Amino acid sequence: MNSQQDRQVYLSVDEPFSGRILSDILGDDQGTSPEDWLLGIVQAALDGALEGTEAVQMSLVITDDETVHSLNAQFRGLDEVTDVLSFSAEHPGHWEGEAGPLSDSVETGDFDFVMPPGEHSPLGEVIVSYPQAQRQAEERGEPLEHELALLVVHGVLHLVGHDHLEPDETELMQAKERTALTKLNIKT
Repeated sequence: MNSQQDRQVYLSVDEPFSGRILSDILGDDQGTSPEDWLLGIVQAALDGALEGTEAVQMSLVITDDETVHSLNAQFRGLDEVTDVLSFSAEHPGHWEGEAGPLSDSVETGDFDFVMPPGEHSPLGEVIVSYPQAQRQAEERGEPLEHELALLVVHGVLHLVGHDHLEPDETELMQAKERTALTKLNIKT
């Protein structure tokens, strides 16, 4: 079973960020599209995050500060822009904010949601603020390519249940980030 064939990634890159990824990050590498570059990052993250070759689907959105700010306020109760948001289909997290899990607002009974035959298990959605990634890269003196890749990997790891609230969790998550970034030839 080819792990990449069994992973569906739905990608949405808001304008003008697709063109900016092409000019800011890929530059002279005209053989790679922004979409292919981002999908490669997601695949490396999934390789490090998942055990085996589980068939999964997820979404990645590259967007602006306003969208991320709005989602952060709505779902986490934080009225501020952040770099990356992860909304996991299976793993609750601190992203739920004061309101608690979204599933609390919907009565599902005592049954598991069953996917139709042949469908990939949903992991969730990762949403990245491109402008925030740019600011953080500048602040750290790192290439934008590194910061954006780190944020995507970080978001994917949250989808599968990794977190950084406790020191041991932080250490494990950072190790998985380094592994994925090394696979992408990004020095950490």
